Amino acid sequence: MPKKTNNNKPFSINQIKEPKNIKDVIYNLMADPNLAPVNYFNDFSEKGCEMENLASDDTDETGAFSTDDGQIMAMTTHAYHHHLEEDPKTATEILISRAARRMVCFGAKPIVVSAFLYHISVANPNGQTIAAESKKGLENACKNFGLKVSDRKIRFDYASDYGPIPPTLIISMMGSVKNKDKIITRNLKTKGNNIFVIGKSHEDINSSEYLDFYHEIPNSPLPVFDIKTEALIQQVLPHLIDENIITSASPVGKGGLFFSLMRAGMPSELGFDITTDAEIRIDSFLFGESMGRIIVGVPEKNIDKFIDVMKESKLPFFILGHTTKGEIRIDDESFGFIDKMISEK
Repeated sequence: MPKKTNNNKPFSINQIKEPKNIKDVIYNLMADPNLAPVNYFNDFSEKGCEMENLASDDTDETGAFSTDDGQIMAMTTHAYHHHLEEDPKTATEILISRAARRMVCFGAKPIVVSAFLYHISVANPNGQTIAAESKKGLENACKNFGLKVSDRKIRFDYASDYGPIPPTLIISMMGSVKNKDKIITRNLKTKGNNIFVIGKSHEDINSSEYLDFYHEIPNSPLPVFDIKTEALIQQVLPHLIDENIITSASPVGKGGLFFSLMRAGMPSELGFDITTDAEIRIDSFLFGESMGRIIVGVPEKNIDKFIDVMKESKLPFFILGHTTKGEIRIDDESFGFIDKMISEK
């Protein structure tokens, strides 16, 4: 059932005018706590996983750590509350897909997942539906991704009246790294590297930070999502990593392509020069959060190998642009330099 906007009409992207000033959108979204480049809780400039740190007692922010016997493990925890009341099965599949995609981008193999539902009442028919459908989503995602479930049923806390707090699903996922030399990060690595996107862009701004924060429309349908595409991506990406074809991999997440590129560029203070798709609205292309997309860095010498693997996989992919020394360019227009977007600490 389509979500409704504040004027009680089902949301459609056609209700939003395509912005003429993308710079204005970007600088406004910089103030979004979920996208702000540097704040106390969320530091995009934080260095990614470094191999020498895995032997220490500190757990890296990526969730990678080394056990006493030298085995490298990975762990990630994700939460989601959007649409659990309207479409709990799909919402659960999306949450698990996001967690697994992030782990695969790191070079780890997801193995097991556990799930916990908060703020539901199983005495309430709606609470029973949420729990039952979330369980179906969990089982279907695990079947498609080859994951084990730590509990056969989703655990939950009982709440007779959860009031303004929406039902929330939290999952924890564990994985392992077969070869520590194959660990990669989201960080853009070298000036001149080609930037490709695995997956397809859609005319879709549903449930995005752009729609919620910039347009103040918190209620909209789930983003475009296909679990079969997600499963296929998670089969292809390990091959690209094992064969050293790509040097970085970053899932498209909050803020869409633009802010995912920002998160990838800030640690090394590398920029990007990209070209948008003329057949897709520029706000959808840059800020839409449709699922099933990964940004990868491909050295020039590996282009042919990358294209061969992708053609064989039957997955859609396209070249987005290339890495720069620090400048951010979109459709031949300069948006400044990435180091100027990092606040002084």
